[in-house]
Amino acid sequence: MKLSIVATLYQSAPYINEFYERVTSVAKKVSDEYEIILVNDGSPDNSLDLAIKLVEHDDKVVVVDLSRNFGHHKAMMTGLAHAKGELVFLLDSDLEEEPEWLEAFAEQMEREACDVVYGVQESRKGNWFERWSGNWFYRFFKILTGFELPENIVTMRLMSRRYVDALLGHKEREVFMAGLWHITGFEQRARTIVKHNTSETTYTLRRKLSLFVNSVTSFSNAPLVSIFYIGVSISLFASIYIGYLIVHWLFLTQPLSGWTSVMASIWLLGGMIISFIGVVGIYLSKIFSEAKQRPYTIVRQIYAQQQD
Repeated sequence: MKLSIVATLYQSAPYINEFYERVTSVAKKVSDEYEIILVNDGSPDNSLDLAIKLVEHDDKVVVVDLSRNFGHHKAMMTGLAHAKGELVFLLDSDLEEEPEWLEAFAEQMEREACDVVYGVQESRKGNWFERWSGNWFYRFFKILTGFELPENIVTMRLMSRRYVDALLGHKEREVFMAGLWHITGFEQRARTIVKHNTSETTYTLRRKLSLFVNSVTSFSNAPLVSIFYIGVSISLFASIYIGYLIVHWLFLTQPLSGWTSVMASIWLLGGMIISFIGVVGIYLSKIFSEAKQRPYTIVRQIYAQQQD
C-alpha cells in the first residue's frame, strides 16, 4: 500500500460525499495504490451510514467505527494505527482544509527529503476571541513547557511510514496531538495553506481550557516546580514579616492594628493552598489514568470489502 488517507468523522454528513470525491481524485494523481480510512468518532448524525455506502461501491474505503465519541485527537491516532501506507495523509473531513493540497505536499516531501510536511494557516480563522486565545495558547505553552510549537498549525499533514510508526509509539491515554507531532522529531517542513470556515467549531471555551490544562500537564512539570518556589517565596516573606512584628513589639508602644491584613492573608494563603492541592490533584489524576492502561479508543466494527 503506497498511500493512506486518514480522516475522522464527527457531524460530517454534509461534507462526506464531496470529501470522498475530491480525495479520490487527488489520490489517483499521487499513487495508484491508496486507501481511504474514515474513523467515525461517535458522530450523532448519519455520517456512519453515508460512509458505509462508500465502502459498498469502493474497495479502497475502510470505515473504522468507534464504540462512542472519544475525541478528535484519539480518533486520529486510531486512524493512523489502521493506516498501512508508506505515506500517510491526515486531514479533517469538513473540507476546511482542501484535499488537493496532497499533491503539493508530496512534491515538497520528495524535493526536500523530509519525513513530514504539515499545514500552517496564513491567518487563524474565527472571531477576535478565537484568534486572541489561540495566540496566547502557544505563548503560554512555550513558557510553561519550553516547547515552541509551530503556530496556527492545522490537522493536514503528509507523513512517512517511519514517522507514523514512531508517533504511534506514544502510549499515553491523554492525547495532545500537536505536542506529540512536535516531540516525535524527524525532519518536518511547514507549508502555508488557506483554511476555510465551512462549519462552526465544536471546541467550546470549556473544551479549550481543558485542552490547555491537558497539554501543559502532559508535557511539563513546571506547575509542580512553581508550587515549590512560590511556597519558598511566601515562607521568606512571612519570616521577614515576623521579624518586623517582633521589632515592633519590643521597641514601639503603639498597639498594632491588623485584623484586615490578617483576614486577607488567611484568605490568600487558603486559596493558594487549595489551588496548589488542585494542581497536584491534576497530576495524580494523570498518573491514575495512565496506571489503569485502558485503551484510548474502542473499535466497535471495521467496514471494508476486503480485510487482511
